[in-house]
Amino acid sequence: MINVAVTGAVGRMGSGIIKKVVEQENMNLVAAIEVPNTPLENKDIGEVIGIGKTGVKITGAENLEEVIGSSKANVLVDFTIANAAFETIKKTAKFGVNLVVGTTGFSDEQIKDIHKIIKESKVKAVISSNMSIGVNVFFKILKDITPLLLDYDIEIIETHHNKKKDSPSGTAMTAFEIISEKLNRNTDDIGVFGRKGVVGERTKNEIGLHAVRGGDIIGTHNVIFAGEGEHIEIKHVAHNRDVFVLGVIKALNFIENGVPGKINSMNDVLGI
Repeated sequence: MINVAVTGAVGRMGSGIIKKVVEQENMNLVAAIEVPNTPLENKDIGEVIGIGKTGVKITGAENLEEVIGSSKANVLVDFTIANAAFETIKKTAKFGVNLVVGTTGFSDEQIKDIHKIIKESKVKAVISSNMSIGVNVFFKILKDITPLLLDYDIEIIETHHNKKKDSPSGTAMTAFEIISEKLNRNTDDIGVFGRKGVVGERTKNEIGLHAVRGGDIIGTHNVIFAGEGEHIEIKHVAHNRDVFVLGVIKALNFIENGVPGKINSMNDVLGI
């Protein structure tokens, strides 16, 4: 049985993950963690998110270590914000609890430290900027076609709801990194984050990244390869958050087979 703890428990993703976890025959929800000093402390998470009593009380993040130690969780799922998730990863790994993380917006230094934490604690981890099955197929397509379009101009456009905090999205940045690697270009030298004013002609090596924010758009990612007389667009559209939740369930089922001390990607989970 997989004992699951979830942070950001009443948020969009957290509540969706909890709803799906409690439906699984091989999973137990054992902890629901919210922001520090939450007014929802000790309320039943199921009653708060509308699925009925679960027997699992909401806990503030200030008590994270205590609840992880007492709940017998063997995997924690985090879809929160970068700084909070970083602290959660540090504290959770100390207890030998495995991790499934879909939080984005980590700094380069945080990413470096997370790799070190996972390696030293020897926990199993799946960390991905996007856990949608379709998005990870989208990444695979980008890997395959980029070497065939070396002379094409490349632009990345991502669109999300008006409450998204990081920009560009983690998915857009992953696409950017995949393309840059396939082009043998350094990401520090070629990324152009939006354009304004008289910027002159587009250089051949640059890759444009553009973020659109509005309404309740779940997530759209579009990569344009523009050549002479033609262009190719690779596009993924998420119609609802269920696509991410289903990816989390796959990651939870995979985690037992993960390599201790290694960060697995959704490629590993999906066998891509």
